Amino acid sequence: MKFGEAFTGFLHGDQEWFLHKCSHVEYKRLKKVLKACRSLRDSGGNEQDESNEGEASTGENQLCQCDICPVCDQKFFDELSKEASDIAGCFISRVRRLLHFHFANGMQRYMRRFRYCFSDDQPTLVQEVRMLLDYVTMNSIAIRKILKKYDKVHGSVNGRNFKMEMRGERIELLHSPWLIELGAFYLNCSGSDAGEPGSFVRKFFCDLSDTQPVMTMVISDTITYEYSLTCPICLDTVFNPYALGCGHLFCKSCVCAAASVLICDGPKSAPREAKCPVCREAGVYRDTLHMLELDHLLRNRCKEHWKERLGEERAEMVKQAKQYWEKQTIAALGY
Repeated sequence: MKFGEAFTGFLHGDQEWFLHKCSHVEYKRLKKVLKACRSLRDSGGNEQDESNEGEASTGENQLCQCDICPVCDQKFFDELSKEASDIAGCFISRVRRLLHFHFANGMQRYMRRFRYCFSDDQPTLVQEVRMLLDYVTMNSIAIRKILKKYDKVHGSVNGRNFKMEMRGERIELLHSPWLIELGAFYLNCSGSDAGEPGSFVRKFFCDLSDTQPVMTMVISDTITYEYSLTCPICLDTVFNPYALGCGHLFCKSCVCAAASVLICDGPKSAPREAKCPVCREAGVYRDTLHMLELDHLLRNRCKEHWKERLGEERAEMVKQAKQYWEKQTIAALGY
């Protein structure tokens, strides 16, 4: 079955009610843009064969080139970029709402526990996770397919460059920390790595036994994504993990130390000019994401190690607090 048919079936299948207010890739429309672009190039090539060498050089400048394509520059990339941004916004908002409900505090937490006395919402939550995983993977595959077709039509690498731009703009969802949070949420709810989230995602599992802990999402026999759970600073499994705006994962204590801020203040208190320790991108601390689901998963699966790291972090917080108040006392009293 061709991907276009599978994607259409996904949009109009059993999950159509879920996708009613969700954006998606206009795969067929973008293919029509490329088809028109290819027709323009082919017609230009035929005219070129019938002309002399002087006219050929003039006609060659009118062909669809990888750097100056009036059809694709005006329609293809602008539309695809807008669709990718809309999909990312829709996905993140739904995941945020789902996780907020799971880690509710105060009255919301009380009401949630009260509801459990009468009904179990966990199957409904797991079903929504499955639909979100299908939603993000199918749209990501659609973008991957259409960009590959773009490069085939133009004989260029602009499709690959566009994927890199998507990562820079943080709309490439298969590398998003929100997807890691969603996977951790699914594993926390299901309690097993052997689940089948849907007809597109084959398996989502977490391996913490190796020296390089990873979370793996297997989409198909040929598409697998691995997400490292190792802190790039301490080179240990992330503890109390935070994801910066660029997507890199760190322990809270490590990333606070890198930004020269107190652990109790958190990464968001870092100055605007602070850079990511890995990619050196500035301004990423204001968009940090506390990975609560991932931390919950690691706490349940590595209990002894988690307790040890918790003691170390608390000891460091006490040490920092003591040093801070000593400095404040000296500054106030003058000695």
